[in-house]
Amino acid sequence: MPSLQLLDAAHAPAILAFERANRAYFARFITDRGDDYFERFADRFDALLAEQEAGICAFHVLVAEDGSVLGRFNIVDMEDHEAELGYRVAEHVAGRGVATATVKQLCGLAADRLGLHVLRAATSSRNAASARVLIKAGFVPVGPADPAHVGGEPGTWYQRDLLDEPQH
Repeated sequence: MPSLQLLDAAHAPAILAFERANRAYFARFITDRGDDYFERFADRFDALLAEQEAGICAFHVLVAEDGSVLGRFNIVDMEDHEAELGYRVAEHVAGRGVATATVKQLCGLAADRLGLHVLRAATSSRNAASARVLIKAGFVPVGPADPAHVGGEPGTWYQRDLLDEPQH
């Protein structure tokens, strides 16, 4: 059974493998990270850990029994009980409910452990699968997203009120 884990230094090799293996797949839906991301991965990963330590963000990985990463689920820009959600799942598990189930689980964690009241997420118009995940996870569309926020394309902001989340 996969487990949702808070990012730590030990995840670095598996995350790099996940990003490399799924790079072309992700580029079909979102802006490609570019070669620089992979060349400077260690520095960028350390920066993520520093942001998490500072309490600005909470980065999570969905880890398979074999230690491989099935997905990344990030809560960023936490401020005033609100934050933004971003996620990506491996191509070989896409379309199987993995993202939806994990986003639902993360909503509970965000309310219970992080004290968040609202989560927002933006998706480009060409990423219909991501929009379906958000809707199935209880998010509602709340307006257009700035194209700069979704890879220069038209998009939509979604939001979920976490105040009514059951306590775990």
